[in-house]
Amino acid sequence: MKTWIVAMTLLLGLGAPLCASAIDSVQDLPQASRDPDMDTARQAISAGNWKAAIEHLQRVANRDARNADARNLLGYSYRKSGNLDLAFKHYNEALKLDPDHRGTHEYIGEAYLMTGNLAKAEEHLKALDRICLFPCEEFSDLKRAVENYKRAKR
Repeated sequence: MKTWIVAMTLLLGLGAPLCASAIDSVQDLPQASRDPDMDTARQAISAGNWKAAIEHLQRVANRDARNADARNLLGYSYRKSGNLDLAFKHYNEALKLDPDHRGTHEYIGEAYLMTGNLAKAEEHLKALDRICLFPCEEFSDLKRAVENYKRAKR
């Protein structure tokens, strides 16, 4: 199925990437979101200021309970700050809001690797393989993390 879709996309000249990139640097962040708290949170994430990121993202989530991006980035910020319990809480909330949220699948998979739960990380890798029409950055990043985890366990 994927091969047919790739061929049709190339024939039609629609070869542009279809997957959003993961948030790993300022360059990867979407431009102004119209929400000053989200913008400030993204800047804090880029600077590694998890406390400020969490504060601003919580404001966004409080104003918009259906914002899967805010929940995902809250999970990411909590994970990076070392609080895996709250990271999983927010990742799971993001996935309830948007079961196909690529960034959340990548980040929760990485969090599962941190806890030694390879099987759950691989579940999210399979989800990304299903979600991404073409191999996307989130899939590639989680696949690399899973492979590195397996290599380290040998």
